[in-house]
Amino acid sequence: MIPLLDWSEFTRDPDGFAADLGRCCRETGFFLIQNHPVPDALIADLFAQGDAFFALPDVEKRPLSISQNPHNRGWAALGSERLDETSGQVDQKQAFNVGFDLAADDPRVLAAEPFRGVNIWPDLPRFRQIALKYYDAALQFGCALHRAFEADLNLPSGYFAPHFTAPMATLRLLSYPPAHGQGDEIGAGAHTDYGSITLLMTDGAPGLQVQPRGGDWTDVPHVPGAFIVNIGDCLMRWSNNTYVSTPHRVLAPPYARRSIAFFLDPNPDSIIAALPGTGDPAYPPISGADYLRSRLDATYSPKETK
Repeated sequence: MIPLLDWSEFTRDPDGFAADLGRCCRETGFFLIQNHPVPDALIADLFAQGDAFFALPDVEKRPLSISQNPHNRGWAALGSERLDETSGQVDQKQAFNVGFDLAADDPRVLAAEPFRGVNIWPDLPRFRQIALKYYDAALQFGCALHRAFEADLNLPSGYFAPHFTAPMATLRLLSYPPAHGQGDEIGAGAHTDYGSITLLMTDGAPGLQVQPRGGDWTDVPHVPGAFIVNIGDCLMRWSNNTYVSTPHRVLAPPYARRSIAFFLDPNPDSIIAALPGTGDPAYPPISGADYLRSRLDATYSPKETK
């Protein structure tokens, strides 16, 4: 039910790959993709950096709290998020967010533009270096995938490129503790992602499930080294519902689980409006920043909302 694509096919047979990709985006909104350009060694390095950070005592992580940062950067403590807005279940996970890297004297930072802040970093020697290297590699791959979307949607080549020059993309390291045996535990509540696409790398531990339209919750398989990719609400809106953003969740795992998510949102000032050729607009135009803010404000528990 979750298709497996081979990125190398985009070079050998771009039209065939785009057709397969488009079918995934229309039918499930989820797919696995192997033979991508993000190096295995870099993925392993970032997992190791995440392990080192999450092993720190909370008193050392607290100064980096995302609750004190208006730009969606920093540490989200265990129990501080609620992705399922209807059930009331609190997510049992920790996270650390890294955004588009800007200097403190960047004019966009000084002007306090939305989602234009500096990253904050733990006192770990290689954390910043590895995180930013991974961020850049994931961003390049995410932009390359949008070239395949252009082919599938009959858009001019390079149509999406101006919207991802300085994106609100977020690299998120995640750590899920083992379940305690309580029936109402959830690693991450049922939700759809907010941005254009998500590139997810997991350590193979079980828990991630997807609910295709009209179907039951289904485990997402693990293919070593492959990204799990899903369409976010922003791209569904942009494509005028041509592509589907599919609900998913993470069950409380039987043992500790780790993942690395890269959420690719467009530039803050990009106007998200129905793409050419997709029919009468189902949604009014909205800026990328306004759309992301509306979604984030609903995610954090009251004590964590900014």
